[in-house]
Formats: sequence, structure tokens, C-alpha cells
Amino acid sequence: MAPSRSVCVVSPGSLSSNPRLVKEADALHNAGYDVTAVVCSDSNDLGAYDDEIVARVPWRVRRATRSATDRYVSRAARLWARFQSAGGRAVGPSLASAAYGVPSGALRRATVAVRADLYIAHYVAALPAAAAAVRRHGALLGFDAEDFHSGEGGEGPAEAFRMQMVERVEGATVPSCSHVTAAAPLIGQAYAARYGVTPVTILNVFPLAMAPSAPVATSGPPNQLKAYWFSQTIGLDRGLQAFLRAMARARAHVTLDIRGSNRWGHGETLMALARDLGIAARVRILPMVAPDEMVRLAASYDLGLSLETDVSESRRLCLTNKIFTYLLAGVPVMLSDTPAQRALAPELGSAAALVTLGDPDGMAGQLDRLANELAALTVAKAVAWRLGQQRYNWEVEREALVRSVAKAFERRDRGAR
Repeated sequence: MAPSRSVCVVSPGSLSSNPRLVKEADALHNAGYDVTAVVCSDSNDLGAYDDEIVARVPWRVRRATRSATDRYVSRAARLWARFQSAGGRAVGPSLASAAYGVPSGALRRATVAVRADLYIAHYVAALPAAAAAVRRHGALLGFDAEDFHSGEGGEGPAEAFRMQMVERVEGATVPSCSHVTAAAPLIGQAYAARYGVTPVTILNVFPLAMAPSAPVATSGPPNQLKAYWFSQTIGLDRGLQAFLRAMARARAHVTLDIRGSNRWGHGETLMALARDLGIAARVRILPMVAPDEMVRLAASYDLGLSLETDVSESRRLCLTNKIFTYLLAGVPVMLSDTPAQRALAPELGSAAALVTLGDPDGMAGQLDRLANELAALTVAKAVAWRLGQQRYNWEVEREALVRSVAKAFERRDRGAR
């Protein structure tokens, strides 16, 4: 590979909020590419974690900060785009990008200032910035679809408008991408059907170095089970209410630790429900920690929760990093039966318990089974550990990423001859 080839990865979020981008940049750097990451640094909550990442990575990082002018432009663009849309006129992709309500101006300026051969956008908000840099420097465009973004909307006019803006941006950029990856097979299929691209599936897995040296043995007393859930932000649309109701119905003594930012106060809402159910003493809200700590912290639990809901089409299609964090830690997973998780469950075997969120009695039965059958729980942990070590880790997935980038350059080189 020519050492002069360079890649710029672009995200509207911070480094620590996007471990996937960090892993991608590491993999491409190790494959011999000259890598620069352009990210935004608006979140004070994550600034210290970002600084730690910047200090240790071997590739360059440029951090864009949205100005007061950028915020004004975004608000004005949203009003104008709504006016255009209400009048039946098409909203152009540049206006749609600004109306989407992200730091598009700051991100565009920072990205265009980086000369690269390939720009890979993470999230829809980064696509216009990457596309502008592609036009400026005559480069290739790439896109990583961590979710089915045009299927993320909920109900109501505001969400319909937001999704309309997303589709305008995607429609103007994704079909021209030379390299497209998706975080789940069904997400890739959705983008293929909508835009005619062929995404490569790159699961949200993590490096083997994050795994404990061996699975943590179950050492608690009989009829007890320690469950765990984490995310960047605690939400009320992640199936936790259903799990709390199942906890209250289970005969086993089940505890639940919930880790994440409580900036919206949803942790208090969940604790209020736990009190109403009489199980508040068994539920804890834990603070955020650095992303690199997540696998280690999960390893001491008996069960990890990935309880996605049908709140949007994207949620139905996604496979979150929670699943693969638990597996790498040697912890079996309770999966809600969304289409994506239902398709994955057979591959996980006894390391997965597939449940229906609307069936608290069935969920409680699964909890009682794991708590009361120590041998079954031990086998489930061993299977989870094996899957994490042999299949669901970054050492496996990064090879597909590097091949996809190399093929994009090969296709360009063939076309140039």
C-alpha cells in the first residue's frame, strides 16, 4: 500500500462518545494509512475523557467547536427549511444539513482544512462536511452507518421534519460513497435498499485487550442474580421499566446496576418505579466512566441487558455495543426480540436469553432459571467468553474494515488507468 494515502474520519460528536471511530482510526493507522480525526468538542462532560484519548493515540485529532454564529445559522436554517417544506418546495442538502441542528459549519471548516484521499463520515451530520472536503480535494467519500439514521425518528411533526432533513442529506451523499460500512446486517440491508450501496457489516465489538484474563466465576449465594445495563445517557426507551417489573415478579433475588449520565433525570424516574415495585434497595444508578473501562466493569455481573424497544425502525435493526461488551467480558446477554436481536440470538446459543418486553412473567421466568440453575449460568458464561474470544472482537472485525478501505482505493486506481 502506498504510504502517502491518507484518511480523515469525521464525527459531529466527541472522541469518547464514539469508540467506534477511535477503533477505526487505530485500525487504519496500523494498516499504514496517515489518519486524522475531526471531531467536535462541545460537551464539557466528556472533555477529560477526550483529552486522555488524544494523549495516547498515534494519529492526529482536530477538534471543532461550534460558535455562537453557528448556533444562530442553525436556528435560522431550521426556520427557512420548515418554510420551504411547508410550501411544498424541495429543501437542498446544504440547507437540510444546517437545519438538522448540528455543528455543521464548524465541522465543515475543520474537515475541509484537512487534505486526505478518503473522508469517512460518522453519523449523518458529518456527511456534508466530508462531502465538502471531497469536492475541495478530489478525494473519495465514505460513510459509517452506526444506525439506520433515516429510520431514527419517532412520532410527531417535529420528528417527521427531522427525518426529512436526514433523507435529504443522505440522498445527496450516500449514493456517491466509495466505502460504506454498517454496524449491523439489517442496517446495511436498509441502506442498500434505499440508496443502492453495498455496506460491509462491521459490528460494534471491542479489542481483546479489554477482556479480563478469564471469565469471572459465579460466586454468589443460590437464587441470586446480578444484572447490568449501561449507556452514555440513561433513557426511558431502553426497556428498563420492563426489566424492573420482571425483577419484582421473579422469585430470585435479582439486583440491577444502571450506569450512565443522568443529565435528563431519567434515573430518578426509574428509581421511582423501583420504589413503587418494592425493589428500590436492589437497584443502583452508577456514574459514567471512561469507555475503555466498560468491559472490565461488566465482567463481575451475571447478566447484561440489551433491551431495545420498537421506538423507531433504527432500534429494530440495530445491534448495540452493549451486546458485544458483555460477550467480551464473559457475561451472557438478555436480548429483547427486535428483528436484529432475534436474528443474532441463535448465533449466541446459551449465551443469549431472548425475551419479549411485554411479557414480564416470561422475563421473570428467565431470571429465575439463571439464578436457580448454577450449572446453566456457568455454561452461559463460558459460551459468552468463547464467543468474545473467537468471534465477536475487534481483531476479527477490523480486517473487514481495512479490506473495504483498500478495495475503495483499488477501484479508484483501476478507474484511473
